[in-house]
Amino acid sequence: MSTEQQVVRQGKVVTIDYQLRLDSGEVVDTTEGREPLEYLQGGGEIIPALEEAIEGMAVGDHKQVVLEAQDAFGEYDPRGRLTIPRAQFPPDLELIPNTELYLRDTEGHPIPAYIVSVTEENVVLDLNHPLAGERLTFDVTVQHVRDATPEELAHGHVHSRGTSSHG
Repeated sequence: MSTEQQVVRQGKVVTIDYQLRLDSGEVVDTTEGREPLEYLQGGGEIIPALEEAIEGMAVGDHKQVVLEAQDAFGEYDPRGRLTIPRAQFPPDLELIPNTELYLRDTEGHPIPAYIVSVTEENVVLDLNHPLAGERLTFDVTVQHVRDATPEELAHGHVHSRGTSSHG
């Protein structure tokens, strides 16, 4: 395999190991102890600013990438915190704080929301991503780069282990 084929470019399937830390030093995500992350470069599967920073790296390269909040999950917007009457949720729906659920906008598009608290009367939701407002530091190592298949390019995402299932 030529060196050029092992470089992260648009349309390549990239496998990375990473550790994600906040400014406090807290590790909030890592591939340590689990499978590396595999994604299609240019497919919009990871934070765009991180994808841009990885572009041009080669297999074996390591980089520390620091993303300001506006380049990661955005600034925290206090208007994204909503109090909704509990009666507006199905009675059998289990509402657990710190979990994600999806609301629908007027056109039926899903909107992720995070449950902050639940009382008999109300459910407090936050439409901000849990890492909104945070400066993020990624330590990234490129493990593998390969050409995407025509199907992966057409679908805009990786088909792991040769599958093309979307279910």
